[in-house]
Amino acid sequence: MFELLSGSFFVFLILAGVFFILSVKVLNEYERGVIFRLGRIIGAKGPGLIILIPIIDRIVRVDMRTVTLDVPPQDAISRDNVTIKVNAVVYFRVVEPNRAVVEVENYLLATSKLAQTTLRSVLGQVELDELLASRESINHRLQTILDAQTEPWGVKVSNVEVKQIDLPVEMQRAMARQAEAERERRAKIIAAEGELQASQKLAEAADVMGRSPMTLQLRYLQTLKEMSNEQTSTLVVPFPIEFLKAFAGSGRE
Repeated sequence: MFELLSGSFFVFLILAGVFFILSVKVLNEYERGVIFRLGRIIGAKGPGLIILIPIIDRIVRVDMRTVTLDVPPQDAISRDNVTIKVNAVVYFRVVEPNRAVVEVENYLLATSKLAQTTLRSVLGQVELDELLASRESINHRLQTILDAQTEPWGVKVSNVEVKQIDLPVEMQRAMARQAEAERERRAKIIAAEGELQASQKLAEAADVMGRSPMTLQLRYLQTLKEMSNEQTSTLVVPFPIEFLKAFAGSGRE
């Protein structure tokens, strides 16, 4: 009899241990547990220690942390018919675990597929120049569209970043030629503006010297001084034509 009781007590302990293991769950701070009782949702619990009814209750763990989702490279055609390959990264998190479990089969897969199709759709509505120059605007547009479409799933899209834009080799060469031509155009414009400013200053200087002959003589003497400072064995001194006229006049007398 004693052996029978001890055996029954041992079986009871085993059943109690199994019951305890099946009924007690511990959820981390970043986790929530969506509880289904006989197939009917009764809500989300956690974090910490929660008690379940074995066999009757079923728990689905939901991670509440921000997920970094890499969108694989997508082939798209821009509005101006340029074929490009673009990849992106999406940052999102679950804000309503009940919806994330009930409203969609797999919110991670669904968000990934939705991001791919939305990326191709938005890029097809913009031109290549806008995509390259206004990437922040494109990112904001993608984030707004994705957040609106994932809201019924209890998912919040916080940010979308277009990472890399791959262009065809022919387009890269054309853009390089265009950039080079633009740099040459700017260089010519700067050189022309410099010539214009220099000619204006020379005209002003000539006008001043024309009104004051003494200024011309002082400039002539300054030029002689600068020439004398040169390290050369031969020095050519310009002779004013007025002196020759004076000598020619004295010879005729």
